[in-house]
Amino acid sequence: MSEPRANAYFDHEHVTVIEPPRGWHMLDWRELWAYRELLWVLATRDIKVRYKQTVLGAAWAVIRPFTTMLIFSVVFGALARIPSDGLPYPIFVFAGLLPWTFFAGAISASGGSLVGSAHLVSKVYFPRLIIPLASVGAGLADLLVSIGILLLMMVWYGVPWTWQLLAAPLLLAALVFTALGVGTLLSALTVAYRDFTHLTPFLVQIWLYVTPVIFPVSIVPPRWQWLLYLNPMSGLVEGFRAAFLGRPFDLLGLSISFATAIAVFALGVSYFEKVERRFADII
Repeated sequence: MSEPRANAYFDHEHVTVIEPPRGWHMLDWRELWAYRELLWVLATRDIKVRYKQTVLGAAWAVIRPFTTMLIFSVVFGALARIPSDGLPYPIFVFAGLLPWTFFAGAISASGGSLVGSAHLVSKVYFPRLIIPLASVGAGLADLLVSIGILLLMMVWYGVPWTWQLLAAPLLLAALVFTALGVGTLLSALTVAYRDFTHLTPFLVQIWLYVTPVIFPVSIVPPRWQWLLYLNPMSGLVEGFRAAFLGRPFDLLGLSISFATAIAVFALGVSYFEKVERRFADII
């Protein structure tokens, strides 16, 4: 190319500069949908890695909550005699353990997901939110298997299947929504402050004992129950019990927990989107 023609070429060249948005903003659903195949690949990868080179394989999805249920039934049901609203304690605590086990596993996995995927984050562009979202989605397979065990336990204990089971998909969506909000917040904080790598397991332990998994909400005086429902997992755990065990829904408690879950989701995603542009530099 001669020199005059080369100068003319560069004079008319269009240069596109991609800059990350500044300030607080919410989720870009269209961009996430465009990368849905990557989300599916990462979620299936996480499921395969979880049970790779294990002797029992996917059976661990049943063994962990079932063993926890047995221990809790002996310690809190038989020895401590914690009430269970007239239900057999094993099925009472197992119905609460299902959403809690999913939530605890999802926020633990998504909290360290960005740091664990540093080789991807630092080399190629894609919505970083895909990584914690895939970590949350990977736990859904275990939850669905455990729900099958709960349905069999209902038959064993003579708990009838009622129309309230139709509420389970809505509660499941709210559970994923809550786990995604907390998980994205923890994943972003872990990139900037590695203290959260050590803090997250401790947070999960404390959170369990302020969630009505091993005790019913009814043992808390009615005038203070709204404080318990500020914990978004309280409403979801009680909602799961109502849907599967045929107990009445506490609509006020569910409303308080849903409102808190929405606030947590908005805070988590907004903070994640705000600091996302710095991930590649500090991870």
